[in-house]
This record gives sequence, C-alpha cells and structure tokens, in this order.
Amino acid sequence: MIVEVSAPEATADQRTGTLVLVRHGESEWNRRNLFTGWCNPDLTEKGLIEALVAGRLLRAEGLKFDVCYTSRLRRAQRTLDLILSEMGETDLPIHFEEALNERHYGDLCGLNKDEAKERWGEEQVRIWRRSYDIPPPGGESLKDTEDRVMPYYQDHVWPDLKSGKSVLLVAHGNSLRALIMNLENLSGEEILRRELATAAPIVYRLGADGVPLERQDLLPTRSMDAHPEDIL
Repeated sequence: MIVEVSAPEATADQRTGTLVLVRHGESEWNRRNLFTGWCNPDLTEKGLIEALVAGRLLRAEGLKFDVCYTSRLRRAQRTLDLILSEMGETDLPIHFEEALNERHYGDLCGLNKDEAKERWGEEQVRIWRRSYDIPPPGGESLKDTEDRVMPYYQDHVWPDLKSGKSVLLVAHGNSLRALIMNLENLSGEEILRRELATAAPIVYRLGADGVPLERQDLLPTRSMDAHPEDIL
C-alpha cells in the first residue's frame, strides 16, 4: 500500500533529490522486548524477510540510488545490505556513521521493558521513553539524539540531496524520528506519537529548501510471516 502526502506540484527547478528512510528490520532484541540502544544484536529471521521485502518494494517503485547512509550498528547495516542486494544495487557508496545510531538508552540497555518498570516504576519509564528532552540514567533523550543526527544530515546528507542525488538512509526508530521531526516540522510531542514500522520505506521528494514536496509510505500488502516472494 502507498500512502501519499503531497504539496502543490513543483516545477523541475524547485525539486532536489529523493530521500528514502528505512528503519532496520526486526532485531533479536526487538523480539525479546529489550531496550537496545547502542547494543548490537543481529536481525531475526523475520527481520531478514522484512529487509528483503523493503528492497522489493523500492525496486517495484523504480527507485535507483546514488549513495547510502547507515549507522555503525549491525542491524541497520544488515538491513541496508539486504535491501541493496534485492534491488541489484551492490556497488553504491555507503557511509557508516555513529551519528545515525539509535538513541542511547544508558542504564536501560539490555533490560526487558517489564524489568525496567519493576526497577524504576512504570510512570518513570514512560517519561524516559516518551519525553522529548528527559534522558534515562546514563543515556540520551530524543533531543540529544536530534542534536547529533541533524548536524550530520545538514553537513553530509543534505548536500547530496541538494545536488539532485537519490539517497537511501537506513537507521533506527529514534534517529529517524529526529530526522522526520525536522523534515515535517513536527513538535517533540507529535513525533513521539509517530510509530515507525520496521523496514517500511518512507520516500520523500524534497524541494530546493529541503522541505518535503511529497511523502510516500511504502507498506507491504501481506504479513511479514509470508515468504518474501509472496509479498507485494
């Protein structure tokens, strides 16, 4: 399924590049409901399928990329590799960057979410998870994550887009929230209500000022439990 959000049609000189954002596929720690942050689990079998399906969706849209960006974490890198393999795009330049890593959860890392609630209380854990600028002990808030993601985007990703390149960026729920928040001019409260599905591509076509002219959400039409050949 494709969901489109469009601005008034732009002329050719108002358009720049295409930016595709993808959250990594399901990881082993996602499946176990653990706070992951900068810990480095691999994808589950379901996550592998999700990544392949994302590649199939992007290929079906006729998208081609000039350059890729991802984090320093295995689950994002593996997702990117599988997407590119499925698209037949195996020789693109890839930038691996710590600034695109997931939000660091500090003392919560490795804990089951129920264990964290038992230790600190459900309300405190909710505040850490859903507040824009309140970090957990030893960790980052979404604002902290934004403060490293956006300078990197402006200094490295945006110049590629401004020159007309198509960019694939595979990262994590909160590093992508930080980016989407700025692209779509959302408040901290609004972006924290935005759920990002694993391995579901979001396609932005950007204007010359970096503001999205159009957004497409590419979603599979069948369950991820199906074989990737059966999805679409």
